[in-house]
Amino acid sequence: MNKVAIVGAGSVGATIAYASMIRGVAKQLALYDVNRAKVDAEVLDLNHGLQFVPMATLEGSDDIGVCAGADVVVITAGAKQKPGQTRMDLAGANVALCRTLVPQLLKVAPNALLLVVTNPVDVLTYVVQKLSGLPARRVFGSGTVLDSSRLRFLLACHLKVAVQNVHAFIAGEHGDSELPLWSSASVGGIPLMQWAVPGHARLTEEDRTRIFDNVRTAAYQIIRGKGATNYAIGLATTQILEAVLHDEQRVLPVSSRMEGYLGIHDVCLSIPSIVNRGGVESLLELPMNDAERDGLRRSADTIRQAIRTLGF
Repeated sequence: MNKVAIVGAGSVGATIAYASMIRGVAKQLALYDVNRAKVDAEVLDLNHGLQFVPMATLEGSDDIGVCAGADVVVITAGAKQKPGQTRMDLAGANVALCRTLVPQLLKVAPNALLLVVTNPVDVLTYVVQKLSGLPARRVFGSGTVLDSSRLRFLLACHLKVAVQNVHAFIAGEHGDSELPLWSSASVGGIPLMQWAVPGHARLTEEDRTRIFDNVRTAAYQIIRGKGATNYAIGLATTQILEAVLHDEQRVLPVSSRMEGYLGIHDVCLSIPSIVNRGGVESLLELPMNDAERDGLRRSADTIRQAIRTLGF
């Protein structure tokens, strides 16, 4: 009986629960939030749709005990990003929350993997791993799984191909210092930089710059329009949960602690990684040019500086 506990019944947490129900990710779902009225309402609404999805049980509470025995705990609780704010602006308040939350979670779900979604996700993944004392592979963040999906969508639109046939990753910070790994990107087995199919546009340097700018600023666009991003991150997190609970050995650019990858140490950032029932098994050493390697190290320095500022 796989059990997923979701901490935070806000727009992201509730959407993760909804997407997980539809896809039948787990037989047991638990939603925890300090706002009892909110969590009760979300659980009631979700349970009213149970007839239309794979069978599961869903419960919610303002008592942390609802997370007991979870195989995976998804942490979404925290301050909400406002228009004009960067993800890093949220760091102080959300780190303070983790100091209280993590020990409580370990008491009720000591064997769980911890999946961090709260922003700034790379900073908080590092903080949660340090506070928990768990092995690095058991604590990881949603990282750039969503950013990579945004990149693939925009490339698919430009090249007029199905998004499922585009393979490309965003690496580094889930934030302003992230970078696209153009060197390893491909479409239908053809390296992206060699793409030249009649009737399907080429990709110029100007196109790459424009597409990446749209990826990097996508969250700001959505937050300005509707106040929060929730649907795509809900689906992205659900895919990570499937990779874990179904032991899929899936390659995903999740955020985890680096200890020697390209000389990067003691920081969490996103690298395409094999994800399975045990968490993050191994990091893939993709082909990178010098600019990509340098960009990844700069991104690591940005995250590390934020971590040190917070006293970790």
